[in-house]
Amino acid sequence: MPTESKRDRELIRRVHRELIDDYDEELEMERDDWETLEPGAELRPLAHDADQSARNHYFKELFRLQGELVKMHDWIVETGHRMVIVFEGRDAAGKGGVIKRITQRLNPRVARVTALPAPSNREKTQWYFQRYVAHLPAAGEMVLFDRSWYNRAGVERVMGFCTDTEYEEFFRSVPEFEKMLARSGIQLIKYWFSIPDEEQEFRFRCRINDPLKQWKLSPMDLESRKRWELYTKAKEIMFDRTHIPEARWWVVQGADKKKARLNCISHLLTQVSYTEVAHETVVLPPRIRHPDYHREPVPPEMIVPEIY
Repeated sequence: MPTESKRDRELIRRVHRELIDDYDEELEMERDDWETLEPGAELRPLAHDADQSARNHYFKELFRLQGELVKMHDWIVETGHRMVIVFEGRDAAGKGGVIKRITQRLNPRVARVTALPAPSNREKTQWYFQRYVAHLPAAGEMVLFDRSWYNRAGVERVMGFCTDTEYEEFFRSVPEFEKMLARSGIQLIKYWFSIPDEEQEFRFRCRINDPLKQWKLSPMDLESRKRWELYTKAKEIMFDRTHIPEARWWVVQGADKKKARLNCISHLLTQVSYTEVAHETVVLPPRIRHPDYHREPVPPEMIVPEIY
């Protein structure tokens, strides 16, 4: 049996470092799950994350589910499937965290995230769905809407940004719009992320006291806190009038961010009848070397200082 060479051992160490770097990418994102309630206080993991075995289980399941997402992603490309996933919910409900974990290992040209800003003056004069239609998927694509046309049923209604007539027209139109998407072959999945009142308050306070999170807290978010009950009523009306067989709503319990991520991804995978796509073995071709090849040195003033 041949002995392991020094070169082999170094290669194995490099592979391990690369894997750890991949895991660290997720750990860096996990910073959103650390808490600080006092300005200048040291960040620490949330209390329920103190159990290391629970954290290990979370990462193990997340990486497993992300592996399945890659298989689903390959199947979507191979078959030309078109899919739209709508993420709605209260501010700080965890929509963004789930979207990051879904797309983290996927090709961004295939799995696109759309988060539209407030409509421009011109867009306000268009057919309401027009600016969303421009982002719908072509064959072999999935589009994740971080908030969607349901803005009209939620924030626009509660904040008075639409008239009663526009509001009623939305509910007349949206079932037909979504049925039209289904008839055209686009699979539409709609998720609502639900969190308790006290959990949203806690997350808002964390954002207020964390300089790296303060950008997440907008004046609209603060106003929404005062109108919690109005948002609840708006959500209930939205469910009642837009929960249709062609595009039903699914509610994700979001009080625990990690469980919400795993539950949502796991459920998403059950909504697509994907199969693993066989790939040809990739063979890395040898580099072609020419005796007259010469690499010019980079001028020192162009080099980024290596301070780390």
